[in-house]
Amino acid sequence: MSKKDIENRKPIRELIQSDNAPNAVGTYSQAVSAGGFLYTSGQVGINPATGEMVSNDVKPQCLQVLKNILAILEAKNLSLVNIIKLNVYLKDLNDFSILNETFIEFFGKTNFPARSTVEVAGLPLGARVEIDCIAIES
Repeated sequence: MSKKDIENRKPIRELIQSDNAPNAVGTYSQAVSAGGFLYTSGQVGINPATGEMVSNDVKPQCLQVLKNILAILEAKNLSLVNIIKLNVYLKDLNDFSILNETFIEFFGKTNFPARSTVEVAGLPLGARVEIDCIAIES
């Protein structure tokens, strides 16, 4: 495919941006819509109004991350029920029970999406939790 063909080709993905979620802190989009799915980039506990991390504690960070993900979903007229899978990255796996409590508080006691949770050596901006999301658009 020539460069001109590539330039004239209809995009196969749509970049999603919400003013109600933090701007990307690197060279990536908040989310991408493609093939009937929405894929968010990893979100950390930044308050979009202040641009600052909400707290040093994992629970407030986790709640803010989920609010940021919801804001991105809403930019595409989606909601929590559209979430298929969350990938969670914790700085300390000892925070797993706090994560579960926070998910119950945010999602209620049922209708949880699929989830993977791993411990990582470090996260952007000193965050204690980062979450990315896959949601279905129908």
